[in-house]
Amino acid sequence: MIVSAPTDYRAAARRRLPPFLFHYIDGGAGAEDTLARNVADLAAVALRQRVLRDMSGLDLSTRLFGERLSMPVALGPVGLTGMYARRGEVQAAQAAAARGIAYTLSTVSVCAIEEVAPAVDRPIWFQLYVLRDRGFMRNALERAKAAGCTTLVFTVDMPVPGSRYRDAHSGMSGPWAAWRRYAQAVAHPRWAWDVGLLGRPHDLGNVSRYLGKPTGLEDYIGWLAANFDPSIAWRDLEWIREFWDGPMVVKGILEPGDARDAVKFGADGIVVSNHGGRQLDGTVSTARALPAIADAVKGEIAILADSGVRTGMDVLRMLALGADAVLLGRAYVYALAAAGRRGVEHVLELIDRELRVAMTLTGTRSIAGVDRGILAEPGPAAR
Repeated sequence: MIVSAPTDYRAAARRRLPPFLFHYIDGGAGAEDTLARNVADLAAVALRQRVLRDMSGLDLSTRLFGERLSMPVALGPVGLTGMYARRGEVQAAQAAAARGIAYTLSTVSVCAIEEVAPAVDRPIWFQLYVLRDRGFMRNALERAKAAGCTTLVFTVDMPVPGSRYRDAHSGMSGPWAAWRRYAQAVAHPRWAWDVGLLGRPHDLGNVSRYLGKPTGLEDYIGWLAANFDPSIAWRDLEWIREFWDGPMVVKGILEPGDARDAVKFGADGIVVSNHGGRQLDGTVSTARALPAIADAVKGEIAILADSGVRTGMDVLRMLALGADAVLLGRAYVYALAAAGRRGVEHVLELIDRELRVAMTLTGTRSIAGVDRGILAEPGPAAR
């Protein structure tokens, strides 16, 4: 297959992956209305084309949490990435480093912090959930700090897991799930050889280090379900703010009031996010939520955004709506599944190229210069 656009990688990933893995990354909660809305609302944001603006000095670089990024993009945390390519977290982190952007390791990664951090020549970020097992949280924070992770991304929109019905249909969960996954793997021999066999161990590296024993896919589902904490509140994050002496980002903000609370709490950044449509189906898209949040806290705290971002055009739209930078999720995991590190580097190259074209044709020379002035009216997320 010839990949000429970032979105081409989705079809390539679908062919290569066993269905339970493809649908796990591709799916959302409930009827997946929010999942679809994320993409549709962002695509509906129209831009103003400008001409004769002398764009010879175009610069995509930006600074975020003391780091220089070659473009306003980072790879966001995605669980089980090591199931999509052999030692997938390592490959993704290496691709991000090669392109000069940040990589965020998930709490529930296949590869542990100690495997990923030494494999790249720039510091990585680490994502953590609020969990009932505070001992695990402290252990993870200590190990992340020891490994040189610079930024903590704290995910707060999962006090309970979303209703992800597609997982039961695909074999990720539900009756006879293990047998269904095995049969699917056999039917996808390239994945079975490269990842299923050569990509072992298939456990949750960070959880296994803490528990002192291997944790497989069944353990992943059970451990997470047992450890989500619906009682969490801002007070439960105070000890983490005291312990973590680097930048701390609160991920999962959709309301201006919650954004203001993050500022009061002392966070260095927020991620405007609905978890890619994987939590509360029926909530607003990130593109619709972002402008009001930017109006409330822009300049007081770094604003990142995710959910629905697939292309360089989408990155520019998010920046125009108020984000300082964007986290990629599905967009890079599809590429990783299809072609490993090379695929991730390629999709980042395509996004860079699209972003340059879009900035040139909107007459915007720098990331700092992107604002709502490049938006055409009306736009559904800009109303």
